[in-house]
Amino acid sequence: MSETTARGLPQSIDETLTLLTEGGYVADRALATVLFLSLTMQRPLFLEGEAGVGKTEIAKVLAAGLGRRLIRLQCYEGLDVSSAVYEWNYAAQMIEIRMAEAAGIHDRSEMESGVFSEKYLIRRPVLEALESGIDGPPIFLIDELDRADEAFEAYLLEVLSDYQVSVPELGTIKADEPPIVVITTNRTREIHDALKRRCLYHWVDYPDAQRELEILARKVPNANATLAKQVVTFVQKLRELDLFKAPGVAETIDWATALTALGKDSLDADAVSDTMGVLLKYQDDIARLEDGEGARVLEEVKAS
Repeated sequence: MSETTARGLPQSIDETLTLLTEGGYVADRALATVLFLSLTMQRPLFLEGEAGVGKTEIAKVLAAGLGRRLIRLQCYEGLDVSSAVYEWNYAAQMIEIRMAEAAGIHDRSEMESGVFSEKYLIRRPVLEALESGIDGPPIFLIDELDRADEAFEAYLLEVLSDYQVSVPELGTIKADEPPIVVITTNRTREIHDALKRRCLYHWVDYPDAQRELEILARKVPNANATLAKQVVTFVQKLRELDLFKAPGVAETIDWATALTALGKDSLDADAVSDTMGVLLKYQDDIARLEDGEGARVLEEVKAS
């Protein structure tokens, strides 16, 4: 059972916006609208955008706000059915077989019916997501689907079409009530149209300066107001540069937290240089800022 008291689904876009806001997620109305429709229509929500813009956080806030279990399937190259859907507890099955033989049971069909039962089925995230708890269907987060192989993506079609999984030894396991599905992708590769058609789509972009400032106010409330404004302005200007990886909202929060921990009330050249590894994750991008680009951006921030 969820640690948070279960609550009903939001009945309007405004209620959806309130649910996100209460969970500390500063969302625009477009996101609240597509999320409300996804919940109402029982359709998976497909969230696409750059890494670090807050796609995964939406599922977490939704689970906490609704008081539902959050089941997360973290995708990666080579993800297969045994890791994502189910596998059999082979060790326990072998013990059962040895015990049956010791008891004089040699009938093959009887033995198979015993070892291939749900008692020995290990449920992985996909199968777990098909089982509702006393607080209702879970939130099923399929995170970074673009990292998984196309073969696994194709396997998900059955799950997202009929919310069921076929287990050869047991038959078809179907959800009594569909889970709330959130799929995220960083667009490192294109996801097939067949899967996208089953979802409602939303592009999660970097927030504008005002919304990012609101996010900092919630996530780093002890940050100096001047520092927070300068951090947001600096990051917004960095995203205009042709960097290998522009900083996301997660990096903005980390940077403001780090600068606050260092006792900074405003940005200065030393603070920027000393903490670039918090904001940027690639040496080429850091080197570019150290070669003068950072000083120019800092001057613009100070002048604004």
